Amino acid sequence: MNATVIIPSLNPDEKIISTVQSLLDEGFDDIVLVDDGSSDEHKARFEEAKALGNVTLLVHEVNKGKGRAMKTAFEYILKNRPNQPNVITVDGDGQHLAKDVKRCIEKLEENPHSFVLGVRNFNLEHVPARSRMGNKITRTVFRLLCGIKVSDTQTGLRAIPFEHLELMCSIDGDRYEYESNQLFAVKQAGIAFNEVVIDTVYIEENQTSHFRPVRDSIRIYGIIIRYIASSLASTLVDVTLFTALNLIFGKIGFSNELRIILAEAIARLVSSFVNFSINRKVVFKSKENYGSTMVKYYILCVCQLAASTGLVYLFSSVIFGLEDGSLFDTLIKVVVDGFLFLISFRIQQTWVFAKKKQK
Repeated sequence: MNATVIIPSLNPDEKIISTVQSLLDEGFDDIVLVDDGSSDEHKARFEEAKALGNVTLLVHEVNKGKGRAMKTAFEYILKNRPNQPNVITVDGDGQHLAKDVKRCIEKLEENPHSFVLGVRNFNLEHVPARSRMGNKITRTVFRLLCGIKVSDTQTGLRAIPFEHLELMCSIDGDRYEYESNQLFAVKQAGIAFNEVVIDTVYIEENQTSHFRPVRDSIRIYGIIIRYIASSLASTLVDVTLFTALNLIFGKIGFSNELRIILAEAIARLVSSFVNFSINRKVVFKSKENYGSTMVKYYILCVCQLAASTGLVYLFSSVIFGLEDGSLFDTLIKVVVDGFLFLISFRIQQTWVFAKKKQK
């Protein structure tokens, strides 16, 4: 097979041996196995796998995470396999069958510049409930907020052309969040996704998995959680200012139109700068030009301000006929801005703070 297989592993059991052997039997003759800081009692299995032939063993002396193990392998291949057209990452716990690994490579050869995912069918009866529910939630969140339309967001079976390996090495994250960040990076780079439906294998309900549901889920949803936290902070500033100014302007006797426009504009001006600063440094970790990202951000901000102001006025004055300022205006604003929140995330990710696409 015209590809290097990458298998990151931590404290593997005997299935790592059968996984490597099945890949060799299927015709893969270049396997890079990464020992991600396994304990001494598990070291022998790596040596057994290496002895099968055509296996390169890379070792982390301490556990650094699955993402870091994958990047270690990518860096090794960039340096030592410059003529290898493709790589594919495979889990070493027996859940990825060699025939499916081969099918993913064949799909990549048909679409040589794409990013191929081996996706599982979570509707089968033997799939653990937590895995079925977790995938459905993650898939829906990624689709709505990020525009990433893939069937299996956490599959470890991923075929990647050599030309994308430098991008893979530059992606943030060293543990399970790396695979989610990988999808974000592929989407931002404009690389096409392709999928191959594979056999859905769960051995002992995936009891050997090193996935920690709470901690690793937080890592996976990291960018989304940070965005929500940033939005909540700026929203608190925005709503507090809007409420105070709206009541003050109502008491002064400003017209409904002027009252809402002024309160909305001043509150949004202050809160938007708070939001921009947090999003740039913490959420999207943008390294693009400060001035250009600010210009794009405020273009978005102006459009969002106009949409928010228009909708709040529409519901407050036209539909409900409210006058002289009301706390109900605040409730309307929260609902309107919640809708615009979803749209804003997509635009910020794909335009405002997006990395420049590589040629």
